[in-house]
Amino acid sequence: MLSELESVYSGYVCAPYLHSHESISLKESWMKSKNIETLFFVTGTFSTDSKPYFTGATNHYLLGKFKDHTKISKDFETHNQEKTSFVFNIRDDLFQRFLDGETNFVSVYYLEPDEDDDILSELAYLLLRRDKLETAGFGTLSTFCLTPQKFTFPYSENIVVLEVVSDKSHQSVKKYCDQTVRDVTRKGMAMTSLMSLSVLEQLK
Repeated sequence: MLSELESVYSGYVCAPYLHSHESISLKESWMKSKNIETLFFVTGTFSTDSKPYFTGATNHYLLGKFKDHTKISKDFETHNQEKTSFVFNIRDDLFQRFLDGETNFVSVYYLEPDEDDDILSELAYLLLRRDKLETAGFGTLSTFCLTPQKFTFPYSENIVVLEVVSDKSHQSVKKYCDQTVRDVTRKGMAMTSLMSLSVLEQLK
């Protein structure tokens, strides 16, 4: 029965690009994969709050939008690396809309646990007012790495992923996202930056 099976989630996968055989092999696999809808080459920047948890971070990543998270997990059975890979499973689409232009920035946040069941609808309302946000999703984080993390990230069940469409510089878009966080925080929701992904090139 369907209820006895694990739900299938779409989302984002962020794997280190190390110019190694493993990285190149993974890139070629995802270029061919029907599970990967779009693929970007990005620069990753971690916030000071999240850095202590992810010491295996690097600068450049492959960022893919996927349809089925179970297939991504299987990819890492054969393509796991020395640096940490991140998988964001989107369990609630806060909103999706079409904007003219191309995605040039993806920003990832975490919320501190809240007992209010309406927090997601309130968050969606606030984010919809930001005109450069094309999609916003709420979900979970899982990581893959050959070297275990020293510390467990405590907010992996409360992840927010935003896609930004803009022709402005990455620095300008980062400021835009920082203002978005301030708007949310003023409404009493603790949303903290985890990582920012600046798109350098669309590969697929």
